[in-house]
Amino acid sequence: MSDRRILVLAGLALLSGSPAGWALGAEVEVAAGEGSLQRAIDAAAEDDTVVAAAGLHRGSIVLRKRLVVEGRPGAVVQGAGAGSVIRVEAPGATVRGLTVRGSGADLEAMDSGVFVAKDAKGAVVERNRIEGNLFGIYLHGAENAIARGNTIIGLREGRMNEAGNGVSVWNAPGAKVIENDISYGRDGVFSISSKRNLYARNRFHDVRFAVHYMYTNDSEISDNVSTGNAVGYALMYSNHLVVRGNVSDRDRDQGFVFNYANGSQILGNRVVGGLQPAERWTNRGSRPPGEHGLPAADGAGVAATAGARLGPEKCVFIYNANQNRFRDNWFEGCEIGIHFTAGSEGNEVVGNAFVANRNQVKYVGTRYLDWSKAGRGNYWSDNPGFDLNGDGVADTAYRPNDLIDKVLWTAPTAKVLVNSPAVQVIRWAQAQFPAILPGGVVDSKPLIAPPPRPSPAAAGP
Repeated sequence: MSDRRILVLAGLALLSGSPAGWALGAEVEVAAGEGSLQRAIDAAAEDDTVVAAAGLHRGSIVLRKRLVVEGRPGAVVQGAGAGSVIRVEAPGATVRGLTVRGSGADLEAMDSGVFVAKDAKGAVVERNRIEGNLFGIYLHGAENAIARGNTIIGLREGRMNEAGNGVSVWNAPGAKVIENDISYGRDGVFSISSKRNLYARNRFHDVRFAVHYMYTNDSEISDNVSTGNAVGYALMYSNHLVVRGNVSDRDRDQGFVFNYANGSQILGNRVVGGLQPAERWTNRGSRPPGEHGLPAADGAGVAATAGARLGPEKCVFIYNANQNRFRDNWFEGCEIGIHFTAGSEGNEVVGNAFVANRNQVKYVGTRYLDWSKAGRGNYWSDNPGFDLNGDGVADTAYRPNDLIDKVLWTAPTAKVLVNSPAVQVIRWAQAQFPAILPGGVVDSKPLIAPPPRPSPAAAGP
């Protein structure tokens, strides 16, 4: 950049009323070539912008000072297949507009397309195309870092468990992952041992879990869309979350998993199932269910079988999750609407819609749970109740399960007797004499009409 251009830009900044002490960095354009991009970065001053011209820039790069590395359309940074392609070590540095390829394949070394180290507080990784790397973006302890507007395409070949995640967040308080499109690899976003994070308006497909949460508290997951993954949102060992406006569209096993997740608000989310061909999940090392119904970790393949099934298996799986508030969600077209187990207590389930699930609720327990509050319960599409006084609430309580359901859950082979006269007599007796009903879920104020179907922001028109 010429001295004359720098003086002109500085004069324009002064005329526009730039604050005192604000430094206008230079802009340096770098032609494609071997190693030239790193040389330009090393020579640049803080607050400069290093612009990579269209073409192939070979070799990994490291940002050790606060500057912007930006790509013209068609600019590609190609790593050598070892380590991370771009490593950010400076607070406030920005990586923008590049295509990033060619990381190493060492999971322990966290080889990434863009690796943001602990000292890079407030770093920004935005509007890049990050493809074919082990990890896409790794925010490794970088407080308040941002991954925004990137297209991240992970490893398409090999076993899913041997790939990294689209975005990994470790101990990065205040970090944000927003408006990214993430596909392939292992998990879309994996967050562990962090807090006060925001994961919003991202789209996920062809991954294991769209959002995988471990030991991440006081955070928000909002307006994301998961389409056709093994699990939509697996939220585990985390407290005080806001889970709002997300979509799980035809995910295979579960739309939402809450495993030791406590004191959270689950509001206005939507899980939509549908018929899924069994062979859809037979490639790329797909796994049969393992512990708690989640895919097993060994990467064993599943033999292809013909046919199709209603999916996901469970709209929501709640395992030892306590004091949560489920309101105004929509659960449709699953094998089981909510599977509620392992001593989960103090949860409020009100104002939700359970639509066309094969089993609306699975709860194997003797405790009575009333899923209504302040005269309002949930909508159940299979509820045959009437509303004679027109107040929008059915005149009789709704019970999703009976004694026969519990027998079938504990002894599945008893299904051969489900249409026998003896079973029909038992069900008739329960209907005539409610006192003999077992404990379980009851909605004493079921809604006659469904509430408005949520339309999360990321779902589009």
